[in-house]
Amino acid sequence: QVQLVESGGGLVQAGDSLRLSCAASGRTFSNYAIGWFRQAPGKEREFVAAVSRSGPVISYAGSVKGRFTISRDNAKNTAYLQMNSLKPEDTAVYSCAASPYPYGGPDSNQYKYWGQGTQVTVSS
Repeated sequence: QVQLVESGGGLVQAGDSLRLSCAASGRTFSNYAIGWFRQAPGKEREFVAAVSRSGPVISYAGSVKGRFTISRDNAKNTAYLQMNSLKPEDTAVYSCAASPYPYGGPDSNQYKYWGQGTQVTVSS
């Protein structure tokens, strides 16, 4: 079992930055790939970014590429999502997820454990 807790969300203005954290406990963090997903009101959950177990493989959704950066620190059992140049359309609940595979990618079915999420609201 892996427990994931997100933090760092909040209310910001367009153009601002936020850094989300995903703190893991339970089993060995480095054994899990990590993904970030988001869900806006009335919309389906969508993929944001993913990083492999040890970090060399990373992918982003097209809508965030160039603005968001995913990273992980296995020594701290924490993954991060640095979000720059935020837009109102980035408003959503952001959740991190852990996959037992070397790399989870954009398919949410590859992820076994999920955090509760943190709200990000971007005003125009």
